[in-house]
Amino acid sequence: MKNYSCILIDDELLARSLVREYLQDFPFINILHECGDGFEGLKAIQNLQPDFIFLDIQMPKINGFEMLELLDNPPPVIFTTAFDSYAMQAFETHALDYLLKPIAKDRFAKAISKMLVQLGNATENPIAEILADANFNQDDSIQRIVVKHHHEVIVLPLQDVKYFEAYGDYIKIHTATQTFLKKKTMAYFEKGLAAKDFIRVHRSYIIPTQQIQKIDPPDFVVIKDGEKIPLSKTGYVKLKTVLGL
Repeated sequence: MKNYSCILIDDELLARSLVREYLQDFPFINILHECGDGFEGLKAIQNLQPDFIFLDIQMPKINGFEMLELLDNPPPVIFTTAFDSYAMQAFETHALDYLLKPIAKDRFAKAISKMLVQLGNATENPIAEILADANFNQDDSIQRIVVKHHHEVIVLPLQDVKYFEAYGDYIKIHTATQTFLKKKTMAYFEKGLAAKDFIRVHRSYIIPTQQIQKIDPPDFVVIKDGEKIPLSKTGYVKLKTVLGL
């Protein structure tokens, strides 16, 4: 049996202890490190390069998804969480499996089996089977944005955003004082941001409704600091609908 390495990332000590206990039945899996939050997990993954990780989602500072976004090459993940609402989002990342707490021992063994199938480059794809294991409700709404800036990790509240601008394979996130880059698409933000609070006024621009100072049809929306944002015909229709014009 090939040996595998993993890292446990969970802010709950008891949850990590249970995973550690279950892993005693699988001596070919080596625990490289245990982490209590996403920042610690980020550093451990970068330094130790595990074959896969066990990852909680709701943690202090940054959550599990935000941590994964900060990694250039995130490892495969077995998610361990008390919430079923993140399942679809989990499988859009690098999910090997999605375990709901409290984790049953036989369900844990099934996750290890799926890990061996996928990391062993077998042709079987267990994702459909995983999704069939539970009834999942998805909540994709974006509540904050995590970005890397000059080797720092910054958690950006949505209320600080002036507007989003498409920039090649990235999105420019403009605030009153700085501009940040994030490797996402306009479609990602358009889907994830609350429609009543953010409007895609142009194929390359999304603005918060609170930033709108006036509309200067047919070409521009003027935001509070006087900057003009391009306005498309479709964007103008969306604006009128949301603002009740």
